[in-house]
Amino acid sequence: MQIKVLGTGCANCRNTVALIEQAALSKGLPVEIIKVEDLKDIMSYGIMSTPGVVIDGKVVHAGGIPSRDKIDSWLK
Repeated sequence: MQIKVLGTGCANCRNTVALIEQAALSKGLPVEIIKVEDLKDIMSYGIMSTPGVVIDGKVVHAGGIPSRDKIDSWLK
């Protein structure tokens, strides 16, 4: 599973990466997390509010830190 976290490197983006890593680790799931920080690349996904999360090419979240429950639902 490839997960991209879109954001310019702010605290919310770093926290989102950490939460996804923790959730995947707790489920024993192998995930590839890619941080996308280039504004042009972020906008190519139609994301106007960061952090954004893209899983296997599909935008699943934009704006604010996602809840643990929401992250867990992505990792099913």
